[in-house]
Parts: sequence; structure tokens; C-alpha cells
Amino acid sequence: QVQLVESGGGLVQAGGSPRLSCAASRRIFSINAMGWYRQTPGKQREFVASITSAGRTNYGESVKGRFTISKDNAANTVYLQMSSLKPEDTAVYYCYAAFVSLSWGQGTQVTVSS
Repeated sequence: QVQLVESGGGLVQAGGSPRLSCAASRRIFSINAMGWYRQTPGKQREFVASITSAGRTNYGESVKGRFTISKDNAANTVYLQMSSLKPEDTAVYYCYAAFVSLSWGQGTQVTVSS
């Protein structure tokens, strides 16, 4: 199992560009895939972005072109660079790691004010 700690959330203005970080407890180069989901109250968790060990990325339709996922193997950290934020991006953002099993972070709240 992998322990994950997210950071970088908070209150941001619409149009802002915060960056979320997800620090892993083990070397991430060996993790098959890592990424982000988000969730708002009363809704299912929504896929945001993923990155494989080879660096291949994938994005949810609602964030494509606005969010960028990347990783720093040396820092064992995955990042989610968010831009052109909209109020509908408000959610708790969860980092995950697909290794032997699926691990989740505790989540970080992002609130976008209009």
C-alpha cells in the first residue's frame, strides 16, 4: 500500500491557477498509475486526470485543456496544475495510486469563487 498526502487546495478566484501536490510514501516510478479524482457532496467521484509510470496522461472531459498532470519521480510527487478555474471545479480532490492495490489520499478541498 502507498500513503498519499495531498496539498495545495484552498479558496481561489475563478480563472485562477493553483497547483495540487500528491506526495507518495514510496518511489513512484514503480507505481503503475497515479492520478486525481474529485467529488462534490451528493455526487459520485469524478475522474480528473491520470499519469502512468511511462508518463502517459489522460484527462476527464470536463478538465481537458485546462488541467495538466505531471510527476517528479525524484520527489515522489504527482502534481495537478489547474488553470482557468470555474466555480463548477469546486470539489474535494483526491489523489490515488494504483500499485498492488488502490490507495487514496485524504483529499484536499478546492473552492472556486466567482
